[in-house]
Amino acid sequence: MRRGLKTARLFVGDGNLGLWAAVGEIFPEAGEQLCWNHKILNVLDCLSKKEHAKAKRHLNAMMYAESRDQALRERKRFEDAFRHNPKAVRTVVENWDRLTRYYDFPREHWKHLRTSNVVESPFSRVRLRTAASRRFKSQVNATCLIWKTMMIAEMTFRKLNAPYLVQRVAERRNYKDGVEIQKVRVAA
Repeated sequence: MRRGLKTARLFVGDGNLGLWAAVGEIFPEAGEQLCWNHKILNVLDCLSKKEHAKAKRHLNAMMYAESRDQALRERKRFEDAFRHNPKAVRTVVENWDRLTRYYDFPREHWKHLRTSNVVESPFSRVRLRTAASRRFKSQVNATCLIWKTMMIAEMTFRKLNAPYLVQRVAERRNYKDGVEIQKVRVAA
């Protein structure tokens, strides 16, 4: 807020309840998008190893569906295929709206909105470096290593697809299945 961010349209994250509580308190109007990669892992935890490949096919079909309706049809197929495991089905169904919120944003941004891995990936490099060092002589040394690691990682960060659409999103333009909804003007 102090740095100029007036509002946020969407937050992407895993199931961390503390994160969602804080987001709801500071940005109550912002939408919530759960990370598909985390959700897939949660579903797979409910299934036997031999069911993983089949479940991944269904889950990927949902995640990469071209529309919210198609994703829902894929979810129904998943429910039918895994009705013997209500916990796995419940894991997907109970958060469906928060898993499919990205359909309300430009299609070009979906790749960035489906998962929180874009945030987690750089920190994996930091964990790798800090775990190798284990001990630091000072907090300053640790901080310098972390910042330098992040600066190097930043060079390979993926750029946002269609950055010109960010302004439209900030203007609160409405999208359905990734396509902007045009307001129809009625002639008088």
